Amino acid sequence: MDELRKILETASASDQPVASELLPLVYDELRTLASKRMSEEAPGQTLQATALVHEAWLRLTTNDTRDWVNRTHFFRAASQAMRRILVERARAKSAWKRGSGHETLDITGIEVADTSPDERILLVEESLQKLELEDPECAKLITLKFFGGLTNKEIAIMNDIGERSVERQWAYARGRLYQMICDDYSK
Repeated sequence: MDELRKILETASASDQPVASELLPLVYDELRTLASKRMSEEAPGQTLQATALVHEAWLRLTTNDTRDWVNRTHFFRAASQAMRRILVERARAKSAWKRGSGHETLDITGIEVADTSPDERILLVEESLQKLELEDPECAKLITLKFFGGLTNKEIAIMNDIGERSVERQWAYARGRLYQMICDDYSK
């Protein structure tokens, strides 16, 4: 853990590439996070956890702003990168499905539970963007749980708060997100 902290400090203090030193320290944990997230996807998914980690890693290390303050900040950035990748893939699939000549369906009667994993990602992303403006802390928690696949205990450790506090925050954030999705469906 101390070695990780030193590498992250070096990354933010200089322009020297640290990818070769940092990757071995965080790869297994990133792979575990990606595996948790990908286990919720439909069978036959073309994106595998390893590919998700590699894509997120590329986005994290090719970005010019590598000013990760600590482990928590790094894994938040990794969760955000995974979120963007999954949303982009879901949007691309959704756009492909909406090809020309297809009949338009009224989705107001469709229950959220009837949606595909890609549609759920897009529903969550759309509502999450609104929630980021309204309550950024809730949005961060949802990103860590839904897109990052972190447990309450992991989030509690990252944020230096009690696990019970994370459970309460998660209950509120989940309820608020559900309410926003339902509101969007009723329009």
